[in-house]
Amino acid sequence: MIGKAVKFTLILSVLALYVGCSDFRKIQKSDDWKLKYDAAIEYYQNKDYYRSVLLFDQILPYLRGSAEAELVQFYYAYAHFYQKKYILAAHYFKNFFDTYNRSEYAEEAYYMYGYSLYKQSPPYNLDQSSTIESITAIQNFLNRYPNSKYRKDAVKIQSELRYKLERKAYENAKLYYTLSRLNAAIIALNNFLKDYPDSALGEDATYYLVVAAYKYAKQSIPSKQKERYYDCIEYYNQFVDNYPGSKYIKNIQQYYSNSLNEIDKLTEEAL
Repeated sequence: MIGKAVKFTLILSVLALYVGCSDFRKIQKSDDWKLKYDAAIEYYQNKDYYRSVLLFDQILPYLRGSAEAELVQFYYAYAHFYQKKYILAAHYFKNFFDTYNRSEYAEEAYYMYGYSLYKQSPPYNLDQSSTIESITAIQNFLNRYPNSKYRKDAVKIQSELRYKLERKAYENAKLYYTLSRLNAAIIALNNFLKDYPDSALGEDATYYLVVAAYKYAKQSIPSKQKERYYDCIEYYNQFVDNYPGSKYIKNIQQYYSNSLNEIDKLTEEAL
């Protein structure tokens, strides 16, 4: 009995799908744009975004300047977003805002423009062009709508995107250290700390700066060593001032002590 019931349900589903497809094809072939408009809105509201987009594509050229055009273009952008076509969604949300910046949907469209770019943003270790574009879009949104109901979410998104840029810059700098390209590591770590002074990765970056400076001094020619050990001490003092309770304190104290000892030796040898 159960098998027959399941089979009957499947048959009904297939028939419904066939009838639905047949109805959709008839609507597609119709010359009545109003029929297509009503059907597209219904498909959209029923979350059939694929079919709604197909019909919107057909009627948009006929709607320019009409009362229906505004809502259709707004739904059109969302239909792409819900299908995870985020680059296209961002384009259509931005286009909607540029066209209807006085619309009741304008604020939401501008936010969704930045949010769509955020959804497209890749992991930190890949190219971050869309991340930068999203940060700019979100900042422009916050500037234009400082009291928006989307403000809290926009600020959260922006922080997440900025952290990606921080993480990428930090990992690039650390890679120089891992590859023992110590001078390049020192430059990159200093640049990271300058560009992102409040980064949560600042403690790790300053730690590697101390270690890289010590190792760089140790492998330098004698005439450069003293100056570079002093650089290590300077970075150590910077670290202690900023992170007095750090888990790295005991570890880097050894680099500090060794740098002082090496400076004393070099001073005695110069006498």
